[in-house]
Amino acid sequence: MSNRLPRQVKLFGAVSLLNDFASEMVYPLLPAFVTGVLGGGAAALGALDGAADAAAAFVKLIAGRLADRPERRGPLIVIGYFVAAAVRPIIAVTAAAWQVIGLRVIDRLGKGLRTPPRDALIGDVTPAPLVGRAFGLQRGLDHVGAVIGPLIAWWMLSTGADVRKVIVASLIPGVLVLVLAIWAARGAEGRRGAANDLRPEGSPPSAAFRRPSPPVIAIAIFYLIRMPETLMILRAQRLGIAVAVVPLLWAALHVVRSSTSFVGGALSDRIGPSRTMWIGWLSYVVLAGGMALAATPLAAWLVFLALGVVAGLTESPERALVSAATGGHRGSGFGVYHALTGVAALVGGIALGLVFQRISGATAFLVSAAGALGLVILWPFWSRSHRVPPP
Repeated sequence: MSNRLPRQVKLFGAVSLLNDFASEMVYPLLPAFVTGVLGGGAAALGALDGAADAAAAFVKLIAGRLADRPERRGPLIVIGYFVAAAVRPIIAVTAAAWQVIGLRVIDRLGKGLRTPPRDALIGDVTPAPLVGRAFGLQRGLDHVGAVIGPLIAWWMLSTGADVRKVIVASLIPGVLVLVLAIWAARGAEGRRGAANDLRPEGSPPSAAFRRPSPPVIAIAIFYLIRMPETLMILRAQRLGIAVAVVPLLWAALHVVRSSTSFVGGALSDRIGPSRTMWIGWLSYVVLAGGMALAATPLAAWLVFLALGVVAGLTESPERALVSAATGGHRGSGFGVYHALTGVAALVGGIALGLVFQRISGATAFLVSAAGALGLVILWPFWSRSHRVPPP
């Protein structure tokens, strides 16, 4: 058997790189664009993040079940990338914050549509001994794109371009994404497509909503009380970080996230996902409190970058706990996980955005830190009483 990864895996890695390149040119500039150019407030930013996450989460429920039919994967993947490439540059001509929120939601609908069939296709075309490498390549190149995009945006801003021009420029990598996605999706039924058709269908996603597992509930609570990334960026700007430098800050954050994700995965295997996730939550309490108390641009830089550690310590353990708690219905279990965390992010984003706007950014971070502290204190008792899968 060849040790080389299939052509489609490499193509989807390139697609992920270019798509995040385009997306991350725009995303870190949205707080400045919504508040500075369009006159929106922090509540609008909270709604922006939350609504986008909730939209993607619910579409993943539907797309995941549609992707059980291999012949549907190619069209779903291409449509998903097309939606993002077409909608993202339109943000440049918006005139109100609600228009940006609407377009961002549509962008995330595309993400929700393409992600399950893409991952299913990668798994199908890759020989079993190489599946880990295949997904590692895809995620690694995704992070590379998330670093390059903000750097290009910073270069454009530093050479005289305004925010609208940077957003329009994201169309260029977006078109390349679409071309590569069409190429990569050819033969999307996969090497084991016929075998997939023979697998029995699990319970419908709606059945899992009746009894969400304790880990999923706890994780959703964390998403409810966690500060949206747009408000983190806005807080950094209010502490003196210039808009032109924000893309550099965002790129550096992704470097931290990428590197600590490997640590989080290894730690999860060593001491267990429940304990690793708890450490991530505890880190968030300390860092959210630090962002509330920060008073200088240097402090904002240090705490903002350190917050990248939280994602590294929580994302992998979250998925490990959800997988262990779903029994034989992983598709439905992960669908519920994405849907509940998406709704929680929406509600929490709006609420914390209102606190940020009507009181202060420091108060919003303190409220978030206090809520996370409560979860940190309760989780050890909750996990034991509900017999959460052992670490």
